[in-house]
Amino acid sequence: MTDMIDTVAPSRAKRLKALTHEVHDALDKSVMEASSFEDLLGYGRFVQMQWAFHRQIDALYDDGQLQTALPGLQDRRRMALIVADLVDLGLAVPEVQSAPIFQPGETPDLPTALGWLYVAEGSNMGAALLRKQAARMGLSDAFGARHLAPAEGGPAAHWREFTTALDAAQLTDTEEARVVQGAQAAFACVQELAHACLG
Repeated sequence: MTDMIDTVAPSRAKRLKALTHEVHDALDKSVMEASSFEDLLGYGRFVQMQWAFHRQIDALYDDGQLQTALPGLQDRRRMALIVADLVDLGLAVPEVQSAPIFQPGETPDLPTALGWLYVAEGSNMGAALLRKQAARMGLSDAFGARHLAPAEGGPAAHWREFTTALDAAQLTDTEEARVVQGAQAAFACVQELAHACLG
């Protein structure tokens, strides 16, 4: 019985975590080194970076195939909260010339999109600590740090619901590889935005 347990393959979410931990750690380091939570100026740049990333994926939340694969997906959308935070902080939405990676009205590649959404949802797990740091600057779930507010039931339960649905998606080996590529591309995108927005 022990041998059988030892040979059980890790879940898709756990594989993604293992295969992206280096780029994830590098991103966390970039955010911390930029002193994003030491003052409102640094925090404002962080929120602009969040906007720039969520702009890339915002169309995914309207996609029917993704809504079927990930029940409750639309409720996980954070773009409106990020925009409200920018308004609270007196900051304009950044001007961007290029089109987002996932565009409204276009059907995305489902495995690739799952990888991107894994990164977006995973960031909610780290938001609890960031929320406490934002509170030290006078920000709250109702002003300036709306997008860091936890979901009903808490971030851990919210994450479990997402990963359960993610793990349940039936994919071929080729599609499995595209999930990983999507997650790695998403982390690379946020890392690039961190350099551009946070300095």
